[in-house]
Amino acid sequence: MEHFTYRTEGNLHDYGLGAWTNSVLYLGMLEWAEIADEPEPYLTWLMNLGEETEWRIPANFANSPRYSYYHADELCVGQFYLEMSTIYKDSNMRSAAQQRVDWIMENPADSSMHHRNKQSWTWCDALFMAPPLYAHLGQLTGNPAYLVYMHQNFLRTYVHLYDRDDHLFFRDDSYLDKREVNGEKVFWGRGNAWALAGIANILKRLPPESDIRPFYEKLFVELATRLSQLQSNDGFWHASLLDPDSYPSPETSATALITYGLAYGINNNLLNASTYRPVVQKAWEAMVSAIDEDGKIGWVQPIGADPKKVSRDMTAVYGAGAFLLAGAEILKLTKP
Repeated sequence: MEHFTYRTEGNLHDYGLGAWTNSVLYLGMLEWAEIADEPEPYLTWLMNLGEETEWRIPANFANSPRYSYYHADELCVGQFYLEMSTIYKDSNMRSAAQQRVDWIMENPADSSMHHRNKQSWTWCDALFMAPPLYAHLGQLTGNPAYLVYMHQNFLRTYVHLYDRDDHLFFRDDSYLDKREVNGEKVFWGRGNAWALAGIANILKRLPPESDIRPFYEKLFVELATRLSQLQSNDGFWHASLLDPDSYPSPETSATALITYGLAYGINNNLLNASTYRPVVQKAWEAMVSAIDEDGKIGWVQPIGADPKKVSRDMTAVYGAGAFLLAGAEILKLTKP
């Protein structure tokens, strides 16, 4: 863990320790700490990091009327804070996240679903970044208002971006009428991977008796089933789900997030183990092959919004975080 240090040099689109890019790593490391024989080094590192951020939610867009305090990406780190608050039984660790969410709920956002409006969850990545935070707050506080808000806004994204024929999410509405070279619709691998992993994280927080749980279980199974059908022969998923020939390179961030979701589904009796375990095994072997001799995971598409070419040298912190999420969930499969 002594080699895990943060530096700003060379980081594109990085808004500091609380950025969503880094937050995915924290969530992955928390999952790893949960199953590790010696979790203390990981938790100590995460505690030091939380203290360095002062458990604050970023406010990088505070002066931008288009985004203000609503941007879903900024809420991702709040999921980490709530997890730490639960582990250490310290409500101060989650107070800033709860205050931000309360402010958003008390100050209605621009409800337009146009892709340029980032006050609403107008892009499918947002389904990983924000809704699980609301679900966790609902679980911790017992206040149903968090789940009501989450479900209402999730449904708006679902209605606007989910293709009921292909059982996949468009990244945002700018892609509704676009087509790939082969004529297929543009469904981004990582965008749908964010959605699947986000739904898994929502389900973790919904009680069995929740009235809205059946909706999320049904959507999870539907999306997981479709994504498993689109796995390449090499075990990876590609940047474009329906035109892999135009993007033949592996894409490990999508692969890891999808694998995390599938493994979660098996572990929680949402997916049939005999059907999906081979898919997960094949994906894991593929991801391991993407790690070089120095431990760097490659084939990670940079920050973006649609399919792009990827090379083995490309990596990103969220790729490592997604790998940890997948690895920890897969290890649970091996335990009796």
